[in-house]
Amino acid sequence: MNTREMQDEILRLKEENDICILVHAYESHDIWEVADFMGDSYGLSLKAAEAPQKTIIMCGVRFMAETVKILSPDKRVILANPLAGCAMADQLDVPKLSALKEQYPGYTVVAYINTTSELKTICDVCVTSSSAPKIIGNLDAKDILFVPDQNLGSWIAKKIPDKNIQLIDGCCPVHACSITAKAAAEAKALHPDALLLVHPESLPEVSAQADYAGSTTGIMDFAKKSDAKEFIIGTENSIVQHLQFECPDKKFYPLSKNCVCDDMRLTTLADVYQCCLGIAGEEIVLSDDVMTKARKCIDTMIELG
Repeated sequence: MNTREMQDEILRLKEENDICILVHAYESHDIWEVADFMGDSYGLSLKAAEAPQKTIIMCGVRFMAETVKILSPDKRVILANPLAGCAMADQLDVPKLSALKEQYPGYTVVAYINTTSELKTICDVCVTSSSAPKIIGNLDAKDILFVPDQNLGSWIAKKIPDKNIQLIDGCCPVHACSITAKAAAEAKALHPDALLLVHPESLPEVSAQADYAGSTTGIMDFAKKSDAKEFIIGTENSIVQHLQFECPDKKFYPLSKNCVCDDMRLTTLADVYQCCLGIAGEEIVLSDDVMTKARKCIDTMIELG
């Protein structure tokens, strides 16, 4: 079976078995081509809640599948590859956050959506990289404990200086370790006509050099709408390939060849095919208590955003 034949079988099986396939932007392009919806983690969760299908296959990582389940508790949610986790989401657990809340009493706890469902149960509001400045700006509280990404938190703090944002020692290893200020400067020197587009999970000294900093979908929208013809992409390298398909008349360069998320790369087209057959993947099961408590901070995000 070649790629096209497997894709055709997936398209047939998902219709036959009432399946909706969600694909995160960092997945490979052959998986994009069989998606019902492609986007960032929160956007996909909203699409899942609206979709008429009763079974959802999430091609992404575990916290994304959990968010889908929280917003669609009556649907069957399958994580395409059970090993696909998130190093950032795993950096902070409930005991550690509980200790931080004692250290910063009275602070409103804002959780990046890249956190586990259990952690969300003891947070006040959830945010995405695109919605964070607006949502935190709309909070009545001045003192904010932002978890877990200190680089995203630093970027947000610069946008809303009237808030007192306390950061912790956490980050996305892919963005923070693979993309350096030196690499950004070298890429700009190598491609002087290119605009630098970066994700705010990158180090502050990288974001400071950017022509645009924003979410993955924000980066893609900027590149598609821009009159510029060349771009350096400072996020997961799959976005370079996707934009090459979306904008074949433009040139895209990776900021770093090492900016690769191994967890996102775990999911293959064959995994999706076998999930559609019902012989692969892992069904996400969360307790009613976790879903109820975790949903509160997500609902607050919707209300404020």
